[in-house]
Amino acid sequence: MCFSKRACVSLSVLVSQEVLQTIPKFCFPFDVEVSQNQVGQNFTFVLTDIDSKQRFGFCRLTQGCRVDLNDMLHSLYDLPVPKPFTPVNLSVHSYFIAPDINGLPTIPESLQRNLTEYFVAVDVNNMLQLYASMLHERRIIITSSKLSTLTACVHGAAALLFPMYWQHIFIPVLPPHLLDYCVRSRSLEDVVILNVDTNTLESPYDDLHNLPSDVVSSLKSKLKKQSTATGSGVARAFLRAQATLFGSYWDALRYK
Repeated sequence: MCFSKRACVSLSVLVSQEVLQTIPKFCFPFDVEVSQNQVGQNFTFVLTDIDSKQRFGFCRLTQGCRVDLNDMLHSLYDLPVPKPFTPVNLSVHSYFIAPDINGLPTIPESLQRNLTEYFVAVDVNNMLQLYASMLHERRIIITSSKLSTLTACVHGAAALLFPMYWQHIFIPVLPPHLLDYCVRSRSLEDVVILNVDTNTLESPYDDLHNLPSDVVSSLKSKLKKQSTATGSGVARAFLRAQATLFGSYWDALRYK
């Protein structure tokens, strides 16, 4: 990993070997031999260490392969015919044009995109139900067949808790080797499940009714307005709700 021409730092120095072995499982959380519908997507993943420190990764899956088939065949064609049982060494040189260091491409602006995609994929009622479940700190599973939509909804839902934040297990993309986290030592009967593809939410709780009706009504009204259909509008609506719910918490404290 190079930061400048003067200072070049090895990736293995910055990240432990265990983390380096884990990253590919999060970059390709599906069967690469079978699944082709994940190509061309942008998504994020989170690695959490034993100290609860999080590393956020950004992944862009593109079409194509590491070696161009035509280049490889041309190189093979130019080689002399080898003798029987003689190994053939084939070298294919690949190159790329480095971008301007004064205008490097950046990761797409994520927060507003996440909230907008979340707002489009999930209807207002399910969004409010999930928001209430997060305030009650329920165990929540969000599913989607599309990685970019899945991570946008997960990060979007978590962002709606601002200025608070989700303090429990947070895995936007769950690779197959971690599926035990979903059912470890407990059943799925007490889990809130949001299926983004079908826009359905299953919950054994009625958390939304535990919130003040005036706050819920006002929030629902703001979200249904056309002007709120962007990420910033959704964020402002929930921030007002958070201020109404928790802005006067000081009045409920009693000192002895």
